[in-house]
Amino acid sequence: MASQLESPVFNIDAIDRSIIEIIQKEPALTHTEIAKRVDRSQPTIGMRIRKLEKSGVLKFQAGINVKTMDLILARVEIQTLEPIEIIELVKQCPYMLNAFRLSGTYNLSVLVVGSKLIHIDNVVNKHFRKNPNISSVYIDIITDVTNDFVLPFDFNFGSCGLSSSNGDCCKKCFK
Repeated sequence: MASQLESPVFNIDAIDRSIIEIIQKEPALTHTEIAKRVDRSQPTIGMRIRKLEKSGVLKFQAGINVKTMDLILARVEIQTLEPIEIIELVKQCPYMLNAFRLSGTYNLSVLVVGSKLIHIDNVVNKHFRKNPNISSVYIDIITDVTNDFVLPFDFNFGSCGLSSSNGDCCKKCFK
């Protein structure tokens, strides 16, 4: 019987780990260049990369590097009775980059981005602090990012998928 702690990450071999490490450091390398570094053929590297992608272990993600962008990043900790509702909200709002389910005092953590602190505060106030299903909100501004941190980013702030009485949620967030 398989252990509940088993994961595809722990079932990969040294060659797969080497491939992942190389791709993480230099994602633009060709399969041929990776093959030379791990002493395997280019077709073998291509097959292994496809296998890692198919299993979900390896993902290629384009986005912005939060470390180098001139944006303010905040972590918002939330205690809510309706975590799925908040997760759906995060999926629709371009200012909310991602959400994480937690155990402990807060049950959700949301990464929020804005060009000004007032923008983040407005998003947090409108969507979290005024929400009757949220009992507690705590916000930290992230002051520095140690390593490159690439996240998908929607530059189309003017049209988020959130509904409001007049259909312009983001404009209302920044009044």
